[in-house]
Amino acid sequence: MTRPLIIAIDGPSGAGKSTLGRKLARALNLLYIDTGSMYRAVALAVMESSISASDDVAVGSLAGRVDIDLKGDPDSLQVTLGGLDVTDQIRTEEVTDLSSIISTIPAVRRAMVARQREMGKRGAVLNGRDIGTVVFPDAEFKFFLTALPQARAERRFNEDRAQDPSVSFEETFADMTERDARDSTRADSPLKKADDAIVIDSTGLTINEVFRQMMAAVQEKLSHRDAESQTPLP
Repeated sequence: MTRPLIIAIDGPSGAGKSTLGRKLARALNLLYIDTGSMYRAVALAVMESSISASDDVAVGSLAGRVDIDLKGDPDSLQVTLGGLDVTDQIRTEEVTDLSSIISTIPAVRRAMVARQREMGKRGAVLNGRDIGTVVFPDAEFKFFLTALPQARAERRFNEDRAQDPSVSFEETFADMTERDARDSTRADSPLKKADDAIVIDSTGLTINEVFRQMMAAVQEKLSHRDAESQTPLP
């Protein structure tokens, strides 16, 4: 029996993980799981509760209880919290900042990892920071996307400016640098490249150029797998 196809995409903020994850999921007809949106949903749940964000035990308990789901196709992914559509609400700067903080809580990560593994049983493309090392260490495909800090900050700045025209590049760069440090040094599931991941530096490349590299790697391996499965036993 062929195991579900899992494609893990890891990397720092602004590396293009979400955009490329959606493109791969659409091209391969797979479920797209934006793990960052799941942590954002937990952050929103904390903000809407009477729980203090500094109470790790309470936040971790809440993460294990809240009902978070992802629906729709990759380009119009709907994020629900308790059955309510919170797709737009979780994109505010306040939620983004808090999600980065609460994602360092071990109990929160355990709760989200369990959900991601359950959702991925049908096959999926997942992007995050620990997908290939913690969530799906046996994923058939692992990519680690990166780029120079300046290039990543410019991408994130363009996204931020679309929502808040008053934001400055300096603010975006500072926030991204702080998040990179927090993600890389947290005790539980830090940002780390899997030993067998395919590393792609997207500095100076367009999204389509990176996408073509990723699809070529996937198609080559799948063709070999299909050929092996059709080889008659001796």
